[in-house]
Amino acid sequence: MRNRWKLVIMSVLWLGLVMPGVSAANTGDLGAIIEGFVTRHFPEATSHLWIVNDTQWDGNEMIVDVHTIVLEKQQPMAIENRYLLLIVQGKLTAAQRIPLENGPECQPEEA
Repeated sequence: MRNRWKLVIMSVLWLGLVMPGVSAANTGDLGAIIEGFVTRHFPEATSHLWIVNDTQWDGNEMIVDVHTIVLEKQQPMAIENRYLLLIVQGKLTAAQRIPLENGPECQPEEA
């Protein structure tokens, strides 16, 4: 049983090295895209944190629901915001701030 788990773990690691496309997102590095957005949007921040709430894929487009928590200079409390980010072909193309108290009213398109 123990050797079985070792074999499974080694197989997954090998696939990740040999076939990185299996485990990598095709819209670019999501973490770097979100980090760039937060640092550009809050240039005066002394510290920040972001959390991905949800993602939706449609071909090479991705919609990311992200929650940001930012500490700015001279501010006693953290600033919290929620955004929907549109990422197309690995680039941030649009961002929209949405209310924190309610989730987005987005529904998948119906054909």
